[in-house]
Amino acid sequence: MDIADGHKGRTTRNAERTRAAVLTAAAEAMVERGTGVSLDHIAKRAGVSKSGLQHHFPNREALIVALVDDAQQQLRENVMSHLDLSENTPGKLLRAYVRAMTSGSRSTVQYFTAAPTWAGIYQIPTVAEIAAADAHWWNENLAADGLGSDRIMIVRRAAEGLAAAAAYGDETSAAVERAREVLLHLADGGEIGAL
Repeated sequence: MDIADGHKGRTTRNAERTRAAVLTAAAEAMVERGTGVSLDHIAKRAGVSKSGLQHHFPNREALIVALVDDAQQQLRENVMSHLDLSENTPGKLLRAYVRAMTSGSRSTVQYFTAAPTWAGIYQIPTVAEIAAADAHWWNENLAADGLGSDRIMIVRRAAEGLAAAAAYGDETSAAVERAREVLLHLADGGEIGAL
């Protein structure tokens, strides 16, 4: 590697760090102040100049699109980190989904606590496209997981509701753990009264 290549690698890593810092700051600021928070405020919170922020995100819409895409990507990565490849029974992905939703991870909590703040952003065509593509990906991959569609829907939506309740402090950790056991049992093909 020559000196020019080394410099390019540092520049790329710095740009990636700046982009990540802006996305983190924007997500936190929007939870606190809504989607109308100023780009100046976000830049200051991220520790970059406004022009530095706009180098990555030329306007508020581009930043919001990137936030939605990033949040969905983080959630997907969180689920995949809970996938147990040694499980050789139908429902493997759904069980990973339940584990991720009930893990209390930062990305899960942030996803659910930020959602009410983002009201109206789905009017942005690109955001709507990203959301539709993400929903399609989940529907397709969960359907290929080998369980019936009714079971998938009930377990998935219950796990999401449980994650939201836990994120807002509406459920105790013991209640979340018990519900997790029930949902994992259902995602393993079990019946509700069998536990």
